[in-house]
Amino acid sequence: MGIAASLFFSSNDTEKQTLHRRITPSAEQMQEQQDRWNELADHVMADLKSETGCPIRSWLQGSYKYHTQIRPPRKGDEFDIDLGIFVCWPGQAETGPQKPNDLRTTLHISLQAYAASTDGVRSVDNPPKPRCARIHYDGDFHIDVPIYHLDPDADERTLAAAGGWEISDPKALYLWFKSKFDDATRARVRRQIRYLKCWAALKWRIDDGRPCSVLLTVLAAEAFVRLRDDQIGADDDTLLALLREIANRIARGRRVRNPANPGEDLNCLTDQQWAAFSKGLNDLIGTAASAIASDDEIEAADYWSRAFAHFFPMPDFRAAVATDGVAKSHALIPITLPDVFVRAVGKRNPNIKLTGKNEIGPIPKECSIIFEIVEPWKLPSDTTVDWMVRNEGDEAEYINDLGHRAGNGFAATESSAYTGTHYMDCILRQNGRIYGVRRIPVRISGMNAPLRNPVASPSWTNVRARR
Repeated sequence: MGIAASLFFSSNDTEKQTLHRRITPSAEQMQEQQDRWNELADHVMADLKSETGCPIRSWLQGSYKYHTQIRPPRKGDEFDIDLGIFVCWPGQAETGPQKPNDLRTTLHISLQAYAASTDGVRSVDNPPKPRCARIHYDGDFHIDVPIYHLDPDADERTLAAAGGWEISDPKALYLWFKSKFDDATRARVRRQIRYLKCWAALKWRIDDGRPCSVLLTVLAAEAFVRLRDDQIGADDDTLLALLREIANRIARGRRVRNPANPGEDLNCLTDQQWAAFSKGLNDLIGTAASAIASDDEIEAADYWSRAFAHFFPMPDFRAAVATDGVAKSHALIPITLPDVFVRAVGKRNPNIKLTGKNEIGPIPKECSIIFEIVEPWKLPSDTTVDWMVRNEGDEAEYINDLGHRAGNGFAATESSAYTGTHYMDCILRQNGRIYGVRRIPVRISGMNAPLRNPVASPSWTNVRARR
């Protein structure tokens, strides 16, 4: 079993801070999304039935349907949900009573009316995207709404796109995915897809050539089928084997066929973007191989953090060293690391001043927090220091702010924003290799820092001047 397997996934403790736990939407977020798309589907279906006179159906699709949705990689990014709307008539789309642009216009008008009358809706994209409409909600998520023709008897779907009718059947692809694996194996594959999507989302923004979700899903599913039984085990070992199989596949060519429609190429990347994806994948394989080969959990976690940043958890310790030659079962060795002095100062009220050594709190929200290594000149020569924020708790999860890199050097400054216990990880390296970590708990109360009281006017200012 991979040395960092327990940091990827825990089947016994669903609340443990693992990579899978941290990249998966919370139950509250999933419920909110479900409530919203159910409400939206009811509105749009009623509108389109009235306008077209045709039977209307809806079908949830995409990552939510596949159970591979991931948390947005950065605060302010959005969850993506796909809600298909199907206008039904018998026969081919081209011979029916509705034209693709007419359906797209009717859908767009319906979404605008819904947005104008519904709390919690931020906006509707205008103009719509070439293959769907998009509506944005508070809570950092949007719903993409593609509209299709459905021939109920043939169970065939055709997408109403900006350029006309397109052969596209999301249900067929989902049924292909579901039929490839039994329930237990499918759960494994879904986790691997989430890891792959998280890495891609952290490495590329959507407009900068990020591989789309369906491309990564098909590549991962097809690669998993090709793995030998001895390559499938703990999630970290399995991920390395899966990445190598995907790399072998994409080296054979850039075309990735839709298994449910072999005439469709799922790869929408440009040649330059495809080359960047291929190189990024090979770099990830190198990182994963180094993590698997690590002698201890600390070093392995550090390697995996290069791919998954703040989403990858550190082991549960306060001070530890990564030591070559130590048995893996005794990888975490408490040592004397440099102390970190921590002080918090209220942003709105600088009279609030709290301090701590190697921890702080409880402190109110809206404080600046300064972390400083004590006596840094005593560190081994060539030591470099990296700082990583890893947030936990319901409030940080709902805001989709589970952390970030906090810079390097002997000091770092952050802010208190979310109730709960969070961590600043102080990572020490020599010649680029990790040799120690100090985890600094930051306990934040639910209170906001109060405003500084205004200076009271002296009593004599209210006395009428004598004549």
